[in-house]
Amino acid sequence: MTSATPVIVYPPDEAGGRRVRADGTILGLAYSVRDIVAFLQEAGLQSWDEMDVVRSSLIEWRGGGPEVWTQ
Repeated sequence: MTSATPVIVYPPDEAGGRRVRADGTILGLAYSVRDIVAFLQEAGLQSWDEMDVVRSSLIEWRGGGPEVWTQ
């Protein structure tokens, strides 16, 4: 994955988890911004941190932004 790959964070499910997808691949189910950071680091963006995730225009937040973790 490159830093130009769009990342989609889907709306929270009933348990507060948000599916995270990059380049057509599901990276996992996140329960916090920290989880998204871990997924992106595992996918090759080791230098990314929580502020990168919150501020990046490469991340499409569906069903609410990084502060939304409940339905």
